[in-house]
Amino acid sequence: MAKKLFLLDGMALAYRAHFAFMQRPIRTSQGVNTSALFGFVLTLLDLIDREKPTHLAVAFDTSAPTQRHIEFPDYKAQREAMPEDLVVAIPNIYRLCELMRIPALKLDGYEADDIIGTLVRRAEKEGFNSYMVTPDKDFSQLVNETTLLYKPSRSGDGIEIHGPAEISAKWGVPKPEQVIDILALWGDASDNIPGVPGIGEKTAAKLIAQYGSVENLLAHTSELKGKLKENLETHAEQARLCRRLATINVSVPLELDLDQLTRREPDSEGLRSFCSEFEFTTLGRRLVGADFKIGQRSTGPVETPSRKTSRASSADELLLFPGTSEPPKESTLSPEAASDNPSEGSADPAPGDGSSPSPITALRTVADTPHHYQVAVTPEERRQLMAELSQLTSFCFDTETTSLDTKTARLVGLSFSWKAHSGWYVPVPQDPAQASAILAEFRGVLENSAIEKIGHNLKYDLSVLSWLGVNVQGPIFDTMIAHALVDPEMRHGMDYLSQIYLGYSPVPISKLIGEKDPICMSQVPLDQIAEYAAEDADITWQLRQLLEPKLKERGQEKVFYEIEMPLVRVLIGMEKEGIRIDSNALDQFAKQLTHDIGELQQTIQNLAGIDFNLNSPKQLGEVLFERLKIVDKPKKTKTGQYATNEQVLSDLAPRHEIVRRILEHRTATKLKSTYADTLPSTIFPPTGRVHTTYQQILAITGRLSSHDPNLQNIPIRTDLGQEIRRAFVARDPDHLLLSADYSQIELRIIAALSQDPGMLEAFQSGLDIHTATAARVYGVMPQLVSDEMRRNAKMVNFGIAYGISAFGLAQRLGIPRAEAAGLIDNYFRQYSRTQGYIQDTIAFAQQNGYVQTVTGRRRYLPDIRSTNATTRGAAERNAINMPIQGTAADMIKIAMIRIDAAIRERGLRTRMILQIHDELVFDLYRPEEAEVRALVESEMRNALPLAVPIAVEMGVGENWLEAH
Repeated sequence: MAKKLFLLDGMALAYRAHFAFMQRPIRTSQGVNTSALFGFVLTLLDLIDREKPTHLAVAFDTSAPTQRHIEFPDYKAQREAMPEDLVVAIPNIYRLCELMRIPALKLDGYEADDIIGTLVRRAEKEGFNSYMVTPDKDFSQLVNETTLLYKPSRSGDGIEIHGPAEISAKWGVPKPEQVIDILALWGDASDNIPGVPGIGEKTAAKLIAQYGSVENLLAHTSELKGKLKENLETHAEQARLCRRLATINVSVPLELDLDQLTRREPDSEGLRSFCSEFEFTTLGRRLVGADFKIGQRSTGPVETPSRKTSRASSADELLLFPGTSEPPKESTLSPEAASDNPSEGSADPAPGDGSSPSPITALRTVADTPHHYQVAVTPEERRQLMAELSQLTSFCFDTETTSLDTKTARLVGLSFSWKAHSGWYVPVPQDPAQASAILAEFRGVLENSAIEKIGHNLKYDLSVLSWLGVNVQGPIFDTMIAHALVDPEMRHGMDYLSQIYLGYSPVPISKLIGEKDPICMSQVPLDQIAEYAAEDADITWQLRQLLEPKLKERGQEKVFYEIEMPLVRVLIGMEKEGIRIDSNALDQFAKQLTHDIGELQQTIQNLAGIDFNLNSPKQLGEVLFERLKIVDKPKKTKTGQYATNEQVLSDLAPRHEIVRRILEHRTATKLKSTYADTLPSTIFPPTGRVHTTYQQILAITGRLSSHDPNLQNIPIRTDLGQEIRRAFVARDPDHLLLSADYSQIELRIIAALSQDPGMLEAFQSGLDIHTATAARVYGVMPQLVSDEMRRNAKMVNFGIAYGISAFGLAQRLGIPRAEAAGLIDNYFRQYSRTQGYIQDTIAFAQQNGYVQTVTGRRRYLPDIRSTNATTRGAAERNAINMPIQGTAADMIKIAMIRIDAAIRERGLRTRMILQIHDELVFDLYRPEEAEVRALVESEMRNALPLAVPIAVEMGVGENWLEAH
């Protein structure tokens, strides 16, 4: 098969994509501009699908000066600074290249043009057909029979592939290399190459067609006349300089084999996460498969712990490791070996900037790093290992298992490390009796409360062992959570941390189990899994040594040691307890929903006066906006179809009954598919209960999230949605469900943080805060506040915590923007310290680069000083919200820790089983009701001392709906 090399001009394509969407930027729901990233991905995918390259790479410029800058300081000097949104996008393009396993090439002192030029000239000698993918005309000079210019499609005009004939026809010269001479005379405004005064493109082409080159032209100026002759003779040296500037260097010292550019299988799991992060639904399906959905987790036929499923490719597969806001300045093509000292070679982030260390450009691997990994197979070897472990005050351990599901995972092996570059691996047979016997041997050290246990995503390992009957004791240190506190905006996978902190690329899981048809971990040969597992423990041990001092530097010791680490064991207990679900109740609810969906569909068809497919956005848009003409100028999507998403329909709901019915239909359909039909399948047969899994680091504010199944999103605002809670029931007749919910906790935190006298007075006197706010804003007595006034005030109260604008408030309340602005103005007149708090918080963020909760949990805000108003506005809203929402999250976590400890200390039979935002749910042993009520209320109210009374609403019932 012919070898096809495609070399992409990364920066040119990124600029092109960014400005292509300038009028209608593509943004995520958080306001992040992804235009450049989206356009780049689209170009890349189209190229791969259409051209099937055998070899592929992307070349980038660096910020270092080139020979052109040295010779001509004004080279490219006229260019404006890179747009801020594009500065943010470039590192993500590097990340994409990493995940696609496409080498990203750059070298200080040389431009992307030079790298591409050098590689295509090499490729010609090795029998390649090469394609330079760029909109840049300069590359025309390199074109020959085997090296072509590939201009991607723009505005639907199709791709253009230019060979020698096309270049000669376009430029009017017989040889493509003569384009250099044309540019020397004509100049190049984009690069600030001046050319010769008075000579334009046509004159330059005509002169080079006649004389062949700049030098020959200058030797024959006597044949010219007038101003042309004068300008050429006066600016002869300038013409020669411009030719040198326009010439692409094809002799860049690249220490690179073309074989290194061979197409490789992408990191599918990493791409899935990447597309979810940037909300690329359609592109996500093209990149990782038709089943891709935003936020969807990948579960293949063989599962391994999540920290091992997104490993980056090894060092020989990557010529650039991306990850920070600035690309590395060192050569990524001929890197020096990184030091064996883990602290060397990785830049330490400036305090308070929220950045990660600069990426290491020369990643070490197990193959080139001295290490001592041992395997304990025999009883004597295990005794030797246990003897050493029992003498330690701290060790790192890791489990190798057959599944991500802690309830069903079988143990394949245990690994240990307590010294850098050293580790042990203990294989565990798959025979249940033998596995139990080996696990029993290690029970003593694992349950020794005097020894600290270290791990990465430690909750997984502790949960697996808990289900196997081993309850790990002693202090714990989770490097994943530590990094999430030190650098909350970054990724926290072990492999990623190893690369950026240690300059080391661990063995990828795919090397053990494969990618397309993965085998089970229990099938991996012992020598391979032993090295892999021991390396995991070794790397995690080293990471702990680096991250522990950073917790202190970032002021995160209290949050880590007093909140997050104690919470790990609380969550393990809650996950293991689970909650009982009444399948019959869900079945009856599903039948009710089916009936409701049918009736709603008929009502909608009647209101429309025509039968149509409610699930077709195209047909729905035509009914709403062409047939019924609900609005004069309906919104449209990028594809030209009418927009009929949730937000659009919610805004239109007051205008027509059909829209309200459509929203009801969507709600009922979602409830049926997401909960009524699905929840029964999540029941774990051995326990008869549903066991969700909690995540501590997904939300930067510190809020917990849950998955498999997600119980955080069970709807509560509609009567229909609340019916789902009826299916969650107490474990047996001796128990009830107890619900304890913080009342208006975020508003109370706003009052405490702002010290606004009006808000404090309302809470201290026990007034309904929304009624009190309405009375103040509308200037009426509390008893005269109408339902509408209270509703509006409630929206303002909660909106303030999210930096709501007059436009946003007007949309939510369905009122004119001027009226909404008046409500906000009146609110701030009545609660002036609240506005002061907002201003002070933004000022603090701008000065320090972060905001923090009452406990000290931080969120870094790199965009808080952005010159882009939209980007800066999003950062300001996060600055306002994070101390409020984060403090609420910390408060309930502290309460959970204390309640759990008290329940166990008192030997109570009641168990905490769910945490849903500001609510805790318990399986309440009936005889303990009075004691547990008092305990829960006390610990929730006093979790954090605030200058405002904390209220907890409590209820009990046979099911969650009754209790809530």
